[in-house]
Amino acid sequence: MTPRERVLRAFKRAEGLPDRVPVQFEFCAQLYDHFSKKLGIPMHYTKNIFEDVTYRISGNEIRTAMGCDVVVTGASEYRGFKPEKFPDGTWLNEYGMRMRQGPIYVEIVEPPLKNAETAAAVAAYRWPDPDAPGRYDDAEALVKKYKDDHVIIGDIEVTIFSLAQTLAGMEKLLMDMAGEEEYVVPLFKACAEFQTQIGLRLIERGVDAIWVGDDFGGQDGLLMSPSMFEEQLMPLYKQMIDRFKVANPDIIPILHCDGAVSKLLPQICEIGFEVFNPVQPGVPGHGVKEMKDGFGDLFAFWGAIDQQHLLPKGSDAELEADIKEKISVLGAGGGYMISPAHIIQNDISPERVEKFIELCLLHGKYK
Repeated sequence: MTPRERVLRAFKRAEGLPDRVPVQFEFCAQLYDHFSKKLGIPMHYTKNIFEDVTYRISGNEIRTAMGCDVVVTGASEYRGFKPEKFPDGTWLNEYGMRMRQGPIYVEIVEPPLKNAETAAAVAAYRWPDPDAPGRYDDAEALVKKYKDDHVIIGDIEVTIFSLAQTLAGMEKLLMDMAGEEEYVVPLFKACAEFQTQIGLRLIERGVDAIWVGDDFGGQDGLLMSPSMFEEQLMPLYKQMIDRFKVANPDIIPILHCDGAVSKLLPQICEIGFEVFNPVQPGVPGHGVKEMKDGFGDLFAFWGAIDQQHLLPKGSDAELEADIKEKISVLGAGGGYMISPAHIIQNDISPERVEKFIELCLLHGKYK
């Protein structure tokens, strides 16, 4: 069975069980560079407009060689883009966010809409050009190279809520959502329109799925009330997915949403999402049996392996037991692609990465 056939069955887009549970993973720069050298495969980075997404859409040649069953691509910085850099080491990305490198992820020092109060302030903001030269060069090359044998996922993570949060600031946005400030919904609408245009360009180039990414939850619960989500955000996600479906009725809509968000899963299904990622483990409402019994008829699941504690600190025996449980429960009857809940960072050794892949392949076969 090809990776494409395997994933389409796991995502409930083809009849029958896959031969095994498909596997997916992506790495930080240190791990990409390590495996590039070990495997003798040149590392190519696709620099996304928002830096952290870079690691989702890069290194497909390395990941597929190691057993990854999907290819993930997305829009890149425009050809020739050079960020404005400052003496303190910070820089401006294409969104005009002033950034600095944190211990693991990049951090936003100054959001460009930190003082926004009105719809006019949103209207005055200058968005990157979705059609800037070179924006989809890598996406086109990956579709051409891998489409026959792999499902190609178009990644537009940091989509509406998270993009608005990075443009205005998290505390400000959440407070202003609660206060129903004038600029909030216009900002959400502008984010939705920008990322819809990016998604439509990726669909035109032949991707099979669109991966939306916004985090509505924290470790203990939702970041907003269900009513705020339903009134301010839900219609925009539904309009976005509907437009993608018009462009390609067979497109597979995927949502990445960190945190304890099980209370929103019925609404997320109503929007039109078919695959839920990353099924963050260890948070309320996300027990694997709760997920499979409560929502297994609504979604295919993707993720569920803990990388906060288990992957960096657990024993091989603990990792194996967890992989077996996730596969046996979430993978029962199909509907599951196994992966860590986020990008694998450099607190996880290359040997541990290889052990993870080995165990997934060992225990993932359907009998």
